[in-house]
Amino acid sequence: MPELREIFLGEWEGLRTEEIAARYPQAWARWREEPDWDLVPGGESAALFEARVAAALEAIFNRHQSGEVLVVTHGGVIQIVLGRVVGRTSRGLFPFKIQNASISVIERSNGRVVVSGVNDIAHLESGSDTDVLA
Repeated sequence: MPELREIFLGEWEGLRTEEIAARYPQAWARWREEPDWDLVPGGESAALFEARVAAALEAIFNRHQSGEVLVVTHGGVIQIVLGRVVGRTSRGLFPFKIQNASISVIERSNGRVVVSGVNDIAHLESGSDTDVLA
């Protein structure tokens, strides 16, 4: 689903932190003071990002009224979903640690959505029962 893509960072897209600081010193200084997607030149706004992700989440819930669904997406999208469940918006500062290939779980029951797991990486750790023998 295109709605589950990471936020579009406009003119900052693909740049390293040092490059952003050198090319956009004022915007970067403001970002460092208080992160906000709306500071990114030519980027997707915080409101549009959150609305896009919320619409995708609602579409997934509507399509899958029962059972389990696996969604593979980006850290920023996961942050938005988790924030939405706990009633918090994000303007660029993410309160959850989301590592690559981690598992976060939300559950919906009787119209209520709860977070039941965040950033689980047990399957990646040495000694897990999913290790492959050489």
